[in-house]
This record gives sequence, C-alpha cells and structure tokens, in this order.
Amino acid sequence: MDGLNWTDVRDLARRVAHGEPFAFTESTRSILRRTAPQVGIALSDAERALQSEPTADELLTEVSQRISNGSRRLSRTLAEVERCRDDGDVDGARQLLNDALVVEVVPHYQDILRVNLAALDDES
Repeated sequence: MDGLNWTDVRDLARRVAHGEPFAFTESTRSILRRTAPQVGIALSDAERALQSEPTADELLTEVSQRISNGSRRLSRTLAEVERCRDDGDVDGARQLLNDALVVEVVPHYQDILRVNLAALDDES
C-alpha cells in the first residue's frame, strides 16, 4: 500500500464542496483508486465507482467523509481516554477505545486505536 497522503483527496473534496465541478480525469481516478482502500473501501467497489462520473463523485464524498469523521472520532476518543487515564480509570479508557474500534472503518485509525489499547494493557 502506498504511504498515507490524503492531502490531494482532501483538496479535491474541498474544491468540489466549494462549487468547483468534479473533474473526472485520470488523475482524479488515480487519487480515488489509491485512497479508497486506505479508508476501508474495497478496491473492487472503488473500481466499480470509477466507471462513471456520478459514482466517482460519490466515491470522493465517501472517502472524504471517512477521513474527516474518523479523524474527529479519533481525536475525541484519545482526548477522552487521556482524561480517564488522568483520573485513574483505565477500564473506562479501555472501553472508550473498544467502542471507537467497533465503529471505525479507516484501517490507519483502527491501528492507532489498537496501539493505544495495547499501551493501556501494558499499564495494567
């Protein structure tokens, strides 16, 4: 898998959200083909979506939402985990991480949650 670089897909999504027409180019298809699996979308599903402009535009929206929603969820969870740890509530912190793992679909964010969970287990 290529390294994570979501700047291009974020920029594309931001431009489209601000009214710029969706550009159904090989560059756009390449960006979406690379980033879809990185956010938990099967490559076969991405390839199907890339067959037409409307479905490629929908794929862009989904990829962008997964990155944004996952990032916010991860940030909130880690802040809450830190508060629990500061209060000595390791079980509460563990539950927060497990709850976030249940709903998180972005593999990179899942990995971060698992690392934090393992660190909590090492503290216990």
